[in-house]
Amino acid sequence: MDEWSRKHHPKWLVILRVALGLCLFIKGFEFIQNSVILSDVISQTPFIKNAMWLASLIPWVHLLGGSLILVGLFTRLSCLIQIPILLGAVFFVNARQGIISGGSDLMFSVIVLILLVFFFVEGGGPISLDNYFRNYSRINREH
Repeated sequence: MDEWSRKHHPKWLVILRVALGLCLFIKGFEFIQNSVILSDVISQTPFIKNAMWLASLIPWVHLLGGSLILVGLFTRLSCLIQIPILLGAVFFVNARQGIISGGSDLMFSVIVLILLVFFFVEGGGPISLDNYFRNYSRINREH
């Protein structure tokens, strides 16, 4: 999968990966600023009422994961860690509000979820720290 991804990764996807990382980073920062609202949303979700620790964890996961995706370091792992959070946002938080009242948040969450799955499969691409360290390691082994 990794070899195929390196050969078939258009360079313009780097812009999409950077935008995804930036969106997650900004969303994490917004969650830190609005921690009370995030706590309220989590407490109103029927499946995760006793998980108030998520209100502290989610912003930091978005900040760290978003910054790693932004630079393309541990891209697949960062996406994998973000996917459950976005699944929760799509199915338990935004879908409950409905398409009409929470439409823009729902669409944003769905798009981010799709991009996370895509970059989990695709990886960081040719312009990423993953690729840089992979090539650096290979060059050092050859010499």
